[in-house]
Amino acid sequence: MKGNKPYLVVILIQAIYAAMFLLSKAAFDHGMNNFIFVFYRQTAATIFLIPFAFFFQWKTAPPLSFLAFCKIFFLSFLGITASLDIYGIALVYTSATLAASITNCLPVITFFLALLFRIEVLKVKSAPGVAKLVGVVACLTGAATLAFYKGPHLELLSHYNLLGYHKNQQHLGHVASRSWIKGCFLMLLSSTFWGVWLVLQTFVIKDYPSKLLLTTLQCFLSSIQSLGIALAVERNIEQWKLGWNVRLLAVVYCGIMVTGVTYYLQAWVIEKKGPVFLAMATPLSLIMTIFSSTFILGEIITLGRKHRFGYWTLLCAVGKEQRANAKSFLGYGGGTIELE
Repeated sequence: MKGNKPYLVVILIQAIYAAMFLLSKAAFDHGMNNFIFVFYRQTAATIFLIPFAFFFQWKTAPPLSFLAFCKIFFLSFLGITASLDIYGIALVYTSATLAASITNCLPVITFFLALLFRIEVLKVKSAPGVAKLVGVVACLTGAATLAFYKGPHLELLSHYNLLGYHKNQQHLGHVASRSWIKGCFLMLLSSTFWGVWLVLQTFVIKDYPSKLLLTTLQCFLSSIQSLGIALAVERNIEQWKLGWNVRLLAVVYCGIMVTGVTYYLQAWVIEKKGPVFLAMATPLSLIMTIFSSTFILGEIITLGRKHRFGYWTLLCAVGKEQRANAKSFLGYGGGTIELE
């Protein structure tokens, strides 16, 4: 059972992210400013994590050097603040399902970055190496399909709109093509920053191995960074108010469950199995989001999405083949990953 913990944890992480896609989209469609949203969620996460960090790890925490602090500050800005701000802008142009779909490019992005930083090794003459290259091509093809092809609508039995936002925003067919493509590229940029964050955490955890304090510090720094950005972009006091609605629900959920709980779980998985292993689980959130967004947000599934199931399945198969034929995920020790 102990050896299965990382697999169970990544499934939990993807379920939490699937709910995040839905609630974030609903909050933005209710008029929530995405920059203010990022500030609120990071602040909520910081408030939630501080007591746990102080009680469990404060006394045993290693000293924090100035260089390590600078690394954490940069990591927080790139992987959290910038990534979430760009993600919020992209989500306005697209849909919850598209957000989940684009993040499935994360395994390829993370893989290339891991190669760049020599965390991952690729041998093209081996079976796992060929399988990885096939997965990369499939991922790039799928990303292009996401941006330029939606296909006809697939009518299900019913489309609920439990969160009740405006109809002119809930259907994919009503999104302008240029806005849709712009949203795809912004979402891809956000995923790239996210991938950089995952990979660089491998090195930062070595400098500061206290995962809970590291997560708390990143949330705190990100809340300060996002506050500065939000104040520069939005000065209307009405936009900063939260009522008892989906906007408050999204802030609390994303702050506590996503930023607070999930970031800590991700740091744990990265330490145990590496960033590529974590990224390989992202297709799970797509499957969860597609069906949830259809029945909760009233989004319409298009044929293009249905065709992309084969692409995500292939990507999952690549990860399965790696685990069966290589030591990459079973022998990760924080340095290099041997694929052969």
